[in-house]
Amino acid sequence: MADSFPASKRGAAFSVYALVTVLAPSIGPTLGGWITDSYSWRWIFYINIPVGILALVLVMRLVDDPPWIKGDRKNLFRVDYVGIGFLTLAMAGLQIALDKGEENDWFQSHFIVAFAAMFVFGMIGLIWWELRTKNPIMNLRLFRFKNFSICCFLMLLVGGILNAGTVLQPQFTQQLLGYDATTAGLALTAGGCALIVVAPIAGILSDRFPARTLVACAFLFFAAAYWYVSTHITLGMTFGSNSFLRVIQVVPIPFCFIAITNAAYVGLPREASNQVSGLINFARNIGGSILISLSGAEVTNRSLFHQARLQNYMNYANDSFVQSIQQTGRFLGMTAGSAQGTFAAQSSVYNQMVQQAAVMGYADVYRLLAWMTAGMFFLAFLLSKPKGGEKAPEGAAH
Repeated sequence: MADSFPASKRGAAFSVYALVTVLAPSIGPTLGGWITDSYSWRWIFYINIPVGILALVLVMRLVDDPPWIKGDRKNLFRVDYVGIGFLTLAMAGLQIALDKGEENDWFQSHFIVAFAAMFVFGMIGLIWWELRTKNPIMNLRLFRFKNFSICCFLMLLVGGILNAGTVLQPQFTQQLLGYDATTAGLALTAGGCALIVVAPIAGILSDRFPARTLVACAFLFFAAAYWYVSTHITLGMTFGSNSFLRVIQVVPIPFCFIAITNAAYVGLPREASNQVSGLINFARNIGGSILISLSGAEVTNRSLFHQARLQNYMNYANDSFVQSIQQTGRFLGMTAGSAQGTFAAQSSVYNQMVQQAAVMGYADVYRLLAWMTAGMFFLAFLLSKPKGGEKAPEGAAH
C-alpha cells in the first residue's frame, strides 16, 4: 500500500488496512465461538484452508509489484534460506516457551529452558547472519534509524495490548460469567462496529496531525479505558456492560495503528517499503504472542495471590464469615439436612471466594495494562515531528 499511494494519501489508505487488521480479532472470537459451539474446535483451523487458497488466487491475480522490483525466477535461488531457518528456529522456540510456560512452571522446567535457549540461539544466529548477508530476509540495518526503531517498538506494544484484550475479555466471560463461546464472541462484536466508524476518522486525522500527537492521545485513551475496565468488571455484569467495555478498549487502536504505520516510512526510501511493512507487522504479531501469554499467566498469579489473602478471613473468628455460613447453611439444610447444609454452605462460600479472587486477578492485569499504556504516552514523543501526510524524503536512509 505504501507503494501504491503517495505519502499525502497514505493515512487514508492505511485506515482501510487498519480496519481489516484490527477488525479481524473482533470478528474472530464471534465466528470462532459459533463454529466451536455448532461444529468442532478443529474447524477453526480447517476453515483457514479455503480462505488461504482464495487469498493466494487473489494475490496472484490482483497484486502487482512496484516498477522498481523486477520479477526474476532466479530470485528463488537468492532467497535468504539461512535467515529463514534461524528465524523459524527462534520463533518456534519463543512460541512454544510462551504457550507452555505457565503450564510447565516457566523456567523451573527443563522443557521451557530448552525452548528458551532455542529462541536465544536462533535470534543470535539471525542477527549475526542478517547483518552479513547481501540479501537478508529481514533488513535489520533499518533499525539504525531512530524513528523506524521506535515505531517497531510501539507497534509491538500496540499488538500486545490489542491481542491481550481480545483474549482476556472472552476468557473472563466464559470462566466467571458462564457465557458459552458464541455469546462470549458476540460481546466483542460492538467493538468491531466501533472500529468501522473510528478507523476512517483516524485515517483522516493522521493526514492532518503529527503522528506522535495522535499516538500520545491514543495511549492516554488506552490508559483511561483499561483503568475503567479494571474498576467495572464484576460477577454481576450484563451483556451490555461487557460490550461497552470492549468498545472503549478498541476505540484508540486505529489512531495508534495508522499513525505508527504511517510514521514508520518517514525518512526511508521507497525500495525499503517491503522490509518496513514486514518488520512492522512482525513486531505487532510478536507483541501479541508475548502479551497474551504473560497476561494470562499474570491473571493466574494474581488470582492465587488474592485467594491466599481472602482465605485469611475465612475462619470462625470472623463474624461475617460465620454469619454467611449460618445463613447459607440454613437455606441449604432445608433440603439436604443440617449437617449436609453446613458442608454445602462452606463449599458455596469457598467457591464465591475463588470467583471473587479471579475477578480481582483480572482487575489487576487490566490495571497493569493501564499503567503500561500510560508509560507509552511518553515514548510517543520520541517519534519524529513531520505530520502524518508529509512526504518522506526519498533516499533519506542513505
